[in-house]
Amino acid sequence: MKWLLITSALLYVASIRRPIFVAALGCSLAYLASRGMGLGRLPLIGPQDTLAFFSGSLGLMALPFIYSHQTRGVRWFCWGCGALAGLFAALALPFPTINMPLPPILDTYWFELHVALAFFAYALFGIAALLGVAFLQGGGKPALDLQYRAALVGYSFFSLSMVSGGIWGYYAWGTYWLWTAKELWTSILWIFYSLYLHLRLKGQAWERGFAWLGIVGFLVTLFTYLGVSMLMRSSHSF
Repeated sequence: MKWLLITSALLYVASIRRPIFVAALGCSLAYLASRGMGLGRLPLIGPQDTLAFFSGSLGLMALPFIYSHQTRGVRWFCWGCGALAGLFAALALPFPTINMPLPPILDTYWFELHVALAFFAYALFGIAALLGVAFLQGGGKPALDLQYRAALVGYSFFSLSMVSGGIWGYYAWGTYWLWTAKELWTSILWIFYSLYLHLRLKGQAWERGFAWLGIVGFLVTLFTYLGVSMLMRSSHSF
């Protein structure tokens, strides 16, 4: 069913109109569903499945923002979300497909919940970054307000992911926390968005600064996901 992933990548990149984006999302979700039914679990193991899941999460989380009246003035926003989702779908293609069953240490709903929530959060942080770019290019205060909402919901998902990850860690290793590279950068990412949201709530008039913080936050997110997984040894490495 890899053709569904290829089709989703092509449609995402071509999504200059919302119906094309929805079609791309449909292909992405169909691919993930077919993988899940074949595996009997969520496809969350290995770089191909995680990148494809990230792409699908981006499309799914972007949908309400694309259809929001507050982004209609940003002509490129639909395509920007599609390009980002398409990029990760395309990055998934060269990696081998892993069809093995889950190792006992991962065979728990807490693991699946932990990873799925993390990717929903990563996706919303990516959308927040695009909204920051939209604001810097003249998208106005609505783009900045939407950035805040995306970051807030993403932060909530990420916090729940950390809680479920701690419970999974307790069942797997007998401890809620391991001081590995992934956990360290997870903490950095959580603190970063905690500070961002705190400053927004204080009402500081740093509009361009907030937009840039949203962009930088997604770069930290990408390093936490890809950089740590590929460059450092940890319990979360590919």
